Amino acid sequence: MEPTRKQRILIIDDDNAVQVSLALLLKQSGYDALCADDPKQALAMLAAQPVDLVLQDMNFSLQTSGEEGLRLLADLRAAYPALPVLLMTAWGSIALAVRGMQAGAANFFTKPWDNTQLAELIRTTLEAAAPAAPAARSSRQALDAQFDFSAIVGEHPRLLKVLSTIGQVANTRAPVLILGESGCGKELIADAIHRNSSRAGKAIVKINMGAITPSLFESEMFGHVRGAFTDAKTDRKGHVASAHGGTLFLDEIGELNRSDQVKLLRVLQDQTYQPVGASRSEQADVRVVSATNRELAELVAGGEFREDLFYRLNLITIRLPPLRERRSDIPLLARHILGEVSVSYGLPAATITPQALEWLSAQPWPGNIRQLKQTLERTLLLVGRGELRQADFVAVEQHEHGGGPGAAGARLGVDGMTLEQVERHMIVHALEQHHGNISRVAKALGLSRTALYRRLERHGLGGAADAADAGNLAHAGAGARGGWR
Repeated sequence: MEPTRKQRILIIDDDNAVQVSLALLLKQSGYDALCADDPKQALAMLAAQPVDLVLQDMNFSLQTSGEEGLRLLADLRAAYPALPVLLMTAWGSIALAVRGMQAGAANFFTKPWDNTQLAELIRTTLEAAAPAAPAARSSRQALDAQFDFSAIVGEHPRLLKVLSTIGQVANTRAPVLILGESGCGKELIADAIHRNSSRAGKAIVKINMGAITPSLFESEMFGHVRGAFTDAKTDRKGHVASAHGGTLFLDEIGELNRSDQVKLLRVLQDQTYQPVGASRSEQADVRVVSATNRELAELVAGGEFREDLFYRLNLITIRLPPLRERRSDIPLLARHILGEVSVSYGLPAATITPQALEWLSAQPWPGNIRQLKQTLERTLLLVGRGELRQADFVAVEQHEHGGGPGAAGARLGVDGMTLEQVERHMIVHALEQHHGNISRVAKALGLSRTALYRRLERHGLGGAADAADAGNLAHAGAGARGGWR
């Protein structure tokens, strides 16, 4: 029987100092290290011997724009699709690393690096890439036999890859960052991570970070003691204390302002926090899962998000595919959602024709599963019949849009738009549909009011918010602006 070999890591960088430094770190961490100066040498070494992980530089000369690094990554992904790649890049090239992650890299780190953080990133990347049993990799049934994914519907290979990753990391303490567009089910993924962990017996505490105002952040997150400030009549336990022994889910983490990012970072670094007005710190035994529909690495590059907090949050990154990239799951989702909607309204079980399922599967769904659910629910209620047909969906879309035969396509069709344009398109449509009522628009889009205001400003729609607020105040008094989600 052959002795178990050490895991082997290939370093691809033309800087000898970087090679020596990384090779020493890898050796101290118990790995074998190989070094290559350029893409040609790296590919030859990979062809000659097995490698478990690649650390790849994105720039191989002062003149390169990074395209050479992206080409090498593409070659690695094509020849060795299961081989994880960690990209290394200079601080000013984070946007390039983001392109690399979108092209299939497992993660990235910047030069200079922190040895402890990099060693942990390497360890967790290797763990996540460890071969699973063949059945578990190819079958939803096999995954369901091992884990509780009952709330997540679908069998698309990209979804199965996400579920497999959850199964591998759920029982660790590693922080997880879930990336994905609005409405694609990031909260369900957080629930699945908690439910399949050793912390499942404790609470998962969910906080919408965009809904906490800066003045209340410390009190909401860390609690306060009696007399800490005016109106503090009693001691109050914060979200961190409520999640003790369990999971803290930080939704919309990209909306957190920089001053509050520092306060959150202290909790993640030291695992301690101090309630407002208290004289001593408390222990924070929490596993942190965060989610955002924004690209945090780009926010870091733009100075909007702290780099040190970013690295604390994204030890494991899960990218959830949008619905348009897993269209084969739409029939399964549609039947599941119809069943839930029928039960919630006390209606007989509804069915949907094959032609209607084909029509639903062909739509772009910029609002993802949330938009699909809204469409199914609205159609079922307005049609008032147990079997839904393609004509029913088209008619309801036309009715809602107030248009003719092309109205449904006008409402859902966003081909050729960028993600930013799609988001603006959805906000404008929601403002029209709900007559500028900000609370209803935020609810329809699955956002907090604060997060919606930020998007309105970003898309140059601040005037719409001002007009809506003026109408709300005139109609209902100053109290109409209250009510955080």
